[in-house]
Amino acid sequence: MRQNIARIQLVSSHPEVYDPCDDSFALVDALLADRASLIDHRPSICMEIGCGSGYVITSLALLLEKECSGSYYIATDINPHATAVTRETLAAHGCSAEVVHTDIASGLEKRLARSVDVMLVNPPYVPTPDAEVGCRGIASSWAGGEDGRRVIDRILPVADELLSDKGWLYMVTLTANNPVELCVQMRKKGYASRIVLQRSTEEESLNIIKFWRDVDTLLEANECTEVEKTENGVGLGLPHFSPFSYWNYGKRTSN
Repeated sequence: MRQNIARIQLVSSHPEVYDPCDDSFALVDALLADRASLIDHRPSICMEIGCGSGYVITSLALLLEKECSGSYYIATDINPHATAVTRETLAAHGCSAEVVHTDIASGLEKRLARSVDVMLVNPPYVPTPDAEVGCRGIASSWAGGEDGRRVIDRILPVADELLSDKGWLYMVTLTANNPVELCVQMRKKGYASRIVLQRSTEEESLNIIKFWRDVDTLLEANECTEVEKTENGVGLGLPHFSPFSYWNYGKRTSN
């Protein structure tokens, strides 16, 4: 039997808001698969950036409501119609969250600095002309610019500022976004990562990546910074990395 998640029949909608689709379902399925770990994690603050219809943040709240009743939920979206729809979806399921109309987390950085224990992001990842990025209405939910990375590359530094020492980030990516490069980029900031779910549809190949702060990874990144240049000035860089399995200095981890 599937765990309690948001019911599609109760998810509100609007012509200018992205309805739950394959990527939304994949992200929620990743949370379902990780539910036991999430419960053990005991998150105090959970946040979704780009909440759309509210399907994902509502599903997380329902997944954790019994065991983690004290968790606080925050959802943001740049689309004002999306924030209204998210509030309706939450209310229809008897859930509550602070829903904020803002670009990524603008205005929340100081308040939430190093405080978010679980962050969910289904970003605009579809490769499009850069001119379409940040446009009004429903297109803002998918237009990702060159390689689909324009918004993703803005979100990751914000996530680094907001995630707590035990913070976890779950992010939806497309193969075209180069998920391995994203993992290497975050590894340089001290994050371990793994791809927790892969799913192919007729239109796209999706990867759900989980990032978490890791002491060993941070030490390695710092060591690589110290020896960034060899005697002949060639950068050493980080060792070979693959996020397609658990990663922690070559050891399997419990995250």
